[in-house]
Amino acid sequence: MEVYQRPYDPLRPVVCVDETNKQLIGENRIPCEPGQPEKVDSVYVRNGVADVFMISQPLAGKRETVVTETRTALDFAHVLRYISDVLYPHAEKIVLVTDNLNTHSPASFYKAFPPEEARRLTERLEWHFTPKHGSWLNMAEIEIGVMSRQALARPLPDMESFKKQVRAWTIRRNADAAKINWQFTTKDARIKLARLYPSIL
Repeated sequence: MEVYQRPYDPLRPVVCVDETNKQLIGENRIPCEPGQPEKVDSVYVRNGVADVFMISQPLAGKRETVVTETRTALDFAHVLRYISDVLYPHAEKIVLVTDNLNTHSPASFYKAFPPEEARRLTERLEWHFTPKHGSWLNMAEIEIGVMSRQALARPLPDMESFKKQVRAWTIRRNADAAKINWQFTTKDARIKLARLYPSIL
């Protein structure tokens, strides 16, 4: 909670990362006679799954999305390198907020890159993990919820249409400079999440 209360600093941007996936669903059209209305079978065609990484900088009202076919440790490592070297190359340190998923750790860098590169990337980040069962404290989840409602509510048939839809939403939301009105404080957390704090008797 205290990370979110820090003042905006472009040299130490607070960046929240999370990911979600969506099943790609195509329609099964039924051939019909000329002059007859087109028919669509109620049985749909499964075309795999698309994954999207949400990269949110809540204090600046910016977000970026990266669409992949999988969400492995390698995907996560490449997304973090993209954050480090493309999105925030001039940052002194990137303050990263992510959840406790097993792939969300510096170990992912060592699976994806040579040791020197993995160490360089690890040192570019200041890691902050949400507590177990508390991933909703990651603001990237809020952005994912907004994206799901605004852009991904209807079925999308393939990876290309999924990428176009996600890209269009990202551009539109950034143009609006939409920010999250975060009001949950450390004091609130100590009450609501009391069971996660150690008890001293």
